[in-house]
Amino acid sequence: MAKYFDVHPDNPQPRILAQIADSIRADALIAYPTDSCYALGCRLGSRDGTERIRAIRKLDDRHHFTLVCQDFAQLGQFVQIDKDVFRAIKASTPGSYTFILPATREVPRMLQHPKKKTVGVRIPAHGVTQAILAELGEPLLSSTLLLPDEDEPMTQGWEIKDRLDHVLDAVVDSGECGTEPTTVIDFSGGEAEIIRHGAGDTSRFE
Repeated sequence: MAKYFDVHPDNPQPRILAQIADSIRADALIAYPTDSCYALGCRLGSRDGTERIRAIRKLDDRHHFTLVCQDFAQLGQFVQIDKDVFRAIKASTPGSYTFILPATREVPRMLQHPKKKTVGVRIPAHGVTQAILAELGEPLLSSTLLLPDEDEPMTQGWEIKDRLDHVLDAVVDSGECGTEPTTVIDFSGGEAEIIRHGAGDTSRFE
């Protein structure tokens, strides 16, 4: 049975944030809100969490996982960025974007695309997500909470708790979340390639 954390959207309770972070450190798989839609998340080095996300979403090994980072300094530890790409990403963060970039050695091999050696990274503009990341002190390994054969992610914490209670360890609820996943921009080839049109404005990358 998944724990249910009711977090204030504007003033997240420190005690609850500490409990969420402790759960993640103890290898919990959580569902949590972002500025685009709900996501599944676990600690960066969790093989169990990674396999459970793959099982819930029925993902193959070519799926790009995302490292959800608190800020640009943290993001820079896990991906290789040249000056032009740096400026483009810096101007778009925090926000509803996921960027595909070459991974550094800090990223476990199991999280990298098997051929491209790339990984997704993002910095969300969501107060509760930012508060969790600050308490945790490291990125969350994440994937959009979009179930197989469904067109849109679930938007309500109680609904996620009800439907996925048997496969999650915790659900973080801070009110209704959006339904549109992030815009995905692939910079691994040096130029911006829009992989998915989503919540983030793509005009600056076109």
